[in-house]
Amino acid sequence: MNKKLAASLLAASTAFLCAGAQAKTGKLLLTGGVSSIDGAAGGGLTPWAVIGSNATDDEVGGSAYVTTVGTRDYGLNIYGAAVGIHDRYELSIAQQDFNTRDTGAALGLPGLHLKQTIVGAKVRVLGDAVLDSDTWVPQVAVGVQYKTLGSTGLDGTLDALGAKRSGTDFYVSATKLLLGQGLLVNGTLRATKGNQNGLLGYGATLGGNENRYSLQPEFSVAYLLSKNVVVGAEYRFMRNKLEQAGSAAGLGNGLRSGDWKDLFIAWAPNKHVSLTLAYVDLGVIVPATTASRKQTGYYLSAQIAF
Repeated sequence: MNKKLAASLLAASTAFLCAGAQAKTGKLLLTGGVSSIDGAAGGGLTPWAVIGSNATDDEVGGSAYVTTVGTRDYGLNIYGAAVGIHDRYELSIAQQDFNTRDTGAALGLPGLHLKQTIVGAKVRVLGDAVLDSDTWVPQVAVGVQYKTLGSTGLDGTLDALGAKRSGTDFYVSATKLLLGQGLLVNGTLRATKGNQNGLLGYGATLGGNENRYSLQPEFSVAYLLSKNVVVGAEYRFMRNKLEQAGSAAGLGNGLRSGDWKDLFIAWAPNKHVSLTLAYVDLGVIVPATTASRKQTGYYLSAQIAF
């Protein structure tokens, strides 16, 4: 997707929000989740089966958010928006800006930023997290995310590794809310070719064919401390398909990746605003240039929803 189209989509989503989506804020606090780094409603790192915004089954609503992540060697800024339709359909868009800092300089590309646009869609196909909270039926949704990595000075390296600059993820999420216990659990299964969520391209062919989809599980658990404060944790398994290509390029295990995880707290002072703070561990990212340091740090996100 080109930058002009992405900007147009994001502007249209923002204008929709500013014009006032028609949701009457019928959802309970935090039951629509927050905005994930890919734009879909859920936790910070992984989508849930919930539909974003405050819209109920006869309403249309929207949300917009900004997120910043800082680790020992990298920075990531994200902004995006989503539209929820009848609490069944969700359309989202996100723009990611990954600051490589010293890694870019080590690669001879000082000031290198990797920018990725993500357009997503999600459909609820079974259950209702709130209405079915007194049964064992989860809310289930299926989703798709089309991701495009902008052109940078890293293009030649990705080409040499046989990694593409665009890819499509497919996922299914099941979310179970135990309202009486104040507990939410979610499981997501993602089919992906993405390297580091696509920030390092998709797949690889150097040293072997790693262009096949792989299935990666993702898990979340959240506990409601009060009606507007929730704490929880997430674990997202990440594919490690660039390591073989890196080895073939003479980098040893310098391109291996690790799983992503976080511990978070989210606060919703009202139905329109939520703030999320988390400790994140993104494993290793291009350890050839970071002395294999784990990328731990902070995650901070603000969302408005209608």
